[in-house]
Amino acid sequence: MVKFEKLFEKGKIGSVTLKNRIVMPPMGTGLAEMSGEAGEDIIRYYEERARGGCGLIITEITRIDEENGWGLARQLAATKPGHVGGLQRLADRVHTYGTKVFLQLHHPGREGNSILNPNNAKIVAPSAMTTPVCNEEPHELSVEEAQAIQKEYIKGALLGMSAGVDGVELHAAHGYFLNQWLSPYSNRRTDQYGGSFENRMRYVDEIIRGIRQACGPRFPIGIRLSIEEYMGEEGITKDEGVRIAKHMEEVGVDYIHVSCGIYESGYQIIPMYSFPQGARADLAKAVKEAVNIPVVSINVIKQPELAEQFLEEGICDFVAVGRGQLADPEWGIKAKRGDTKSIRKCIGCNRCIDAVSRGRHLECSVNPRLGFEVLYDRIQENGDGRKVVVIGGGPAGMQTALVLSKRGFDVTLFEKEERLGGVFYIGGLGHGKEKLLWFIETITKEIEESNVHVQLNTEATPELVRELRPEAVFLCVGGKAIVPNIEGIDSDKVIMAEDYLQGRGEVGKKVAVIGSGATGMEVAQTLKSQDKEHEVSLIEMTGTIGASEILRNRRVLIPTLQKIGIELLPNHKLVSITDRGICTELMTEEGGEQEIPCDTVILALGSRPQPDLIKDYEDVAEDVRLYGDAAQVKTILESMREAYANAWTYAVL
Repeated sequence: MVKFEKLFEKGKIGSVTLKNRIVMPPMGTGLAEMSGEAGEDIIRYYEERARGGCGLIITEITRIDEENGWGLARQLAATKPGHVGGLQRLADRVHTYGTKVFLQLHHPGREGNSILNPNNAKIVAPSAMTTPVCNEEPHELSVEEAQAIQKEYIKGALLGMSAGVDGVELHAAHGYFLNQWLSPYSNRRTDQYGGSFENRMRYVDEIIRGIRQACGPRFPIGIRLSIEEYMGEEGITKDEGVRIAKHMEEVGVDYIHVSCGIYESGYQIIPMYSFPQGARADLAKAVKEAVNIPVVSINVIKQPELAEQFLEEGICDFVAVGRGQLADPEWGIKAKRGDTKSIRKCIGCNRCIDAVSRGRHLECSVNPRLGFEVLYDRIQENGDGRKVVVIGGGPAGMQTALVLSKRGFDVTLFEKEERLGGVFYIGGLGHGKEKLLWFIETITKEIEESNVHVQLNTEATPELVRELRPEAVFLCVGGKAIVPNIEGIDSDKVIMAEDYLQGRGEVGKKVAVIGSGATGMEVAQTLKSQDKEHEVSLIEMTGTIGASEILRNRRVLIPTLQKIGIELLPNHKLVSITDRGICTELMTEEGGEQEIPCDTVILALGSRPQPDLIKDYEDVAEDVRLYGDAAQVKTILESMREAYANAWTYAVL
């Protein structure tokens, strides 16, 4: 008996029957060929999600306009017959697993960038309105120019159908080109395509009718809509979004894909870790109650339990699990067998979208294979029981041990604490960071089910390791916490961030948190969440609060910290700790010192590498490797990728 009956119930979109209710929504990958063709990298990426149990895959944004419509430097395209072959191979490989595939047709409009277009062609839009995120004024299309692009959408659908995809989706959300025609915020036209509701709908209506006429009544057409733009009354509000959805049903689309936000409110499109599961369910429910066609909806779903609940409650007909299937391509299979603890769940760090935004391909902090499915294809099982040692039970150490064990090595993992997880586990104790603990729970389960010999409460030494006579030692011990050598540092009022998060140490009413990296910010938030009466100052030596966080997350975190009453003090260098509080040096042109009263000082200054550690083990084994924060302070994404690569390539010849 399947645990999640609704989730694995068959469903229909138009004439197409889907094997279950799991949808992989469109996400830019950066894995296509420069020509826009579907090569082996992107095909394997989609194939793994199909093999992993997904019912419907909607491809990444697929370009329909070669002159002004590039959304990524490397993205799928459906603009010429030469693209059909690659799309055919993609569809065929996905179909092998009983999974259907829809092609999402896309144009960025004013949310594009001319540097991506051939010959730096100017971006285009319904109105000459600049988005501050892209900071580039678009060319306002004439009626004739706009109608020429309509034909490109229809052509893209025809090419997709020729390739054997099962349907198409129009991307009319997130502030992109089609969204710009629908929204009163971005459509300022006064011709037949602007002004009234009916006029604003007309441009997209004509594309839908054109595709229907060209591709026939049995070829599904869906549309992704931002039901709420979060731009106030100027933009599409929830009521207006529902009205648009009802209108699109009348025009003849086969399903509504519910989303939200535009670039100006981009934090809503791809929520960070602090957003709860199920966020925006109200949007999906409102559309579901208003239309009679299937509703696909994103709802920040990480766990199958919530997906099943939403289906049972009729909030949507199909659940879109995007980043969840990036983190674990077997999300569907594991859910079907009820083994939800084995799912490596997305932690909401947004490193995936950050990578694509910087011209890289998709990357994932908890799935080192993402984007490298071709490279990490068949593991070499040549360990033959040879002994190796991994020192450090954080995520990098655990990932190293898992890969080496799968390769057939006899692996011993040393961890000095009573549990696995390292500082990543401690980070998960902070406010809104429980998703980190989900990951530690899952990877710990993987270790328990492997052949790795785990030695907890055991601090490795060269003498202890030498007794095992390993042929290789992998040092993944992390960095060493930074403690400044200043007056008063030994005061009883000083607490390390890691100790505070684990409930150690007394905290007074007035608290100075030193360091505004990820740990410092989460400590400050946690203090306020535990007791609103805490007076918290976040002290940062540089001019930027939270500089280690990606910009997308900072745009949420900084206003949040300010809203809950945390005092942000950039350009303040800690120089001493006194009986009354702390003394800081102002790192500005004016300079000078400032005394800040406080009862408790929490140090969150990060860590420094321990490069000399490798010397202690040089005569213990033939191959000794030091990486992760011990070699150079890195993000969890970089540490996990480095760990996977080291374990994958060790002694492969």
